[in-house]
Amino acid sequence: MTSNNHYDVIIIGTGAGGGTLAYKLAPSGKKILLLERGDYVPREKDNWSTRAVNLEGKYNTKEAWRDSEGKELHPHTNYYVGGNTKFYGAALFRLRKEDFGEIRHHGGISPAWPISYEELEPYYTEAEHLYQVHGNRGEDPTEPWASAPYKYPAVSHEQRIQHLHDDLERAGLKPFHVPLGIRINENNARKSLCIRCNTCDGHPCLLGAKSDAQTICVDPALEYENVSLVTNAKVMRLETNGNSREVSKVIVERNGTREEYSGDVVVVSCGAVNSAALLLRSANDSHPNGLANGSDVVGRHYMGHINSVLMALSKCPNPTIFQKTLAINDFYLGSKDWDYPMGHISFVGKLDADTLKAGAPAIAPGWTLDLMAKHSLDFWLTSEDLPDPNNRVTVDRDGQIRVSYKLNNVEGHDRLKAQLQKAMKQTNCDVHGHECHQGLFARNLYLGQRLPLAAVAHQNGTVRFGDDPKTSALDRNCKAHEVDNLYVVDASFFPSSGAVNPALTIMANALRVGDHLLERMK
Repeated sequence: MTSNNHYDVIIIGTGAGGGTLAYKLAPSGKKILLLERGDYVPREKDNWSTRAVNLEGKYNTKEAWRDSEGKELHPHTNYYVGGNTKFYGAALFRLRKEDFGEIRHHGGISPAWPISYEELEPYYTEAEHLYQVHGNRGEDPTEPWASAPYKYPAVSHEQRIQHLHDDLERAGLKPFHVPLGIRINENNARKSLCIRCNTCDGHPCLLGAKSDAQTICVDPALEYENVSLVTNAKVMRLETNGNSREVSKVIVERNGTREEYSGDVVVVSCGAVNSAALLLRSANDSHPNGLANGSDVVGRHYMGHINSVLMALSKCPNPTIFQKTLAINDFYLGSKDWDYPMGHISFVGKLDADTLKAGAPAIAPGWTLDLMAKHSLDFWLTSEDLPDPNNRVTVDRDGQIRVSYKLNNVEGHDRLKAQLQKAMKQTNCDVHGHECHQGLFARNLYLGQRLPLAAVAHQNGTVRFGDDPKTSALDRNCKAHEVDNLYVVDASFFPSSGAVNPALTIMANALRVGDHLLERMK
């Protein structure tokens, strides 16, 4: 191996974890290599096409995984520079302070993290400023304390959403503005990159107005001469040196050929499923169960949240274009009549008829898909699933990924649905009174694919961190207990999932690990 193939740091993956870490390390002058399995998302009109994105799945990976029974499934995931942040809804929530401690759920225990909220808080603030998060402190009743305000004001509600916000407040709830990572200037539309289109959630941004990892972190990092990027580079395995304590080679398949790289530090950030699979594929005589897997936890405790998309059909039309501005956390930790957590309620991007065709609910009498799209209020509900060691990622003998998953902690989610149903019945329309909303209809967001396995947007937990090497794969700095130069910085490190989008926590932790690595490399 030539010296040209040796780096101070190799980062595998360019999403919320890997991309953010590259940005943090870039000014150090250290020789840094980013390896990305995919390429850049092409800039084309289909970026804004709900038919292409949602109905045809144009940008989804074409690879197949298997479920526990060996049946193929097509994961709703994306391999591009910027990772899944190219397609995320840019809702950037902090975990609640309580999420870092042990929590009793109706379905079992959510374990404590080895670090506290206080340890991560400065990095949450750093990540919010870096990713240009817009929000208002003090609105969310479960919001943890913060050392600084949001740098940018909350994105305003459009008229129909503002009306609903006011109705929910009158019903005794505390709706709040979703913290959003979008590059918008509502005071000067001519200077705003974001135009409040209806294809933000789940779509790549044609204007570069979404705060994704490529736009915010990878591209600026590549302006440094010491940072380089290799695309279309699928990492097949990691090899260790003679004493098995260091990764000595990163084996890459690129354009049908084998390439080898080495690094003083190797960081894995491929997403919780693929990171676990890579470590398992890297088994050798010294690590027979997979790299960094003496504890047998690698691949186990897979979590992805309990998610539902519900439509509230309204007699009033909903002409909202940019809908994803309102959220409800009143039931995140429980309620007066329920002592267990339920979860988070927010909006998804506004549905249209093409999107509904992909996973249409049963048609209500007198409603067509077009009419439903024009009159729907579209909610995303998230509840915490619990870390079960039998929910796991494995690799079959033919190299295909297998994800075995059995849903748990469902009662809290069902109660969350009931709370939303109750809240919608309490809203009062000036024209139709309390009869404006016609009930809630479930919508299959994942295009007829099997749930919940195909829904891997919130994947986490497969390479958990902890203080005890017997029960965790990584230490509190996300370094492998058994391999001195190996780190993992995607959501694999989560010991529990919380009930909000994991993206901001991944970003904040990558900044935290970045500080650790800068100190290590002095």
